[in-house]
Amino acid sequence: MEKLKIGHKYQIHSYKHNGQIYKAWDEATLLNFDFKKGILVFANNCTTVTEKDGHTWKTKEPAILFFFLHKWYNIIGQYKGRGICYYCNMASPIIIEENTIKYIDYDLDVKVFANGSFKVVDKNEYNYHKKKFSYPKEIDYIIKKQLNDLINEIRTKSNYFNNHDIENWVKYYLYLENNKKNKKSVDS
Repeated sequence: MEKLKIGHKYQIHSYKHNGQIYKAWDEATLLNFDFKKGILVFANNCTTVTEKDGHTWKTKEPAILFFFLHKWYNIIGQYKGRGICYYCNMASPIIIEENTIKYIDYDLDVKVFANGSFKVVDKNEYNYHKKKFSYPKEIDYIIKKQLNDLINEIRTKSNYFNNHDIENWVKYYLYLENNKKNKKSVDS
């Protein structure tokens, strides 16, 4: 794995099981990493997302992104005006190479709403790609088990689903970004 640096910007590339790129985010700032726990925390705000067909759009709010070295999902805490919502992707553990966070997206997602309720989405997409890309039985088993683990974390509001922590990560991210801007203006 590359040497990581707090405050450094990385790209994010999401692939499908067949190796084709699915979606790319132009940047995410590294806030923290703990290799013993296998977690990396990133943030971004109004970043450009490029879809597989070349269509681009911008995110609308600050987001805290939790990526894992050993878990088969990632978690995005979205700091929306109506509260903090979470979007969880069932995905392979990440690798980082060439300044890019890379993972395979396995279709199933979990939306967690500001009131704490949640919904598993894209089941049909998962079943379609499972057949199309011939997901091995081991992958199917891992995804289903990890989805249950993720739902348990959501229900118990453990670890990454703590709104207070998301707010603190957003403040830290904004602090880092402001320091970069101030440093650039002083250096100019």
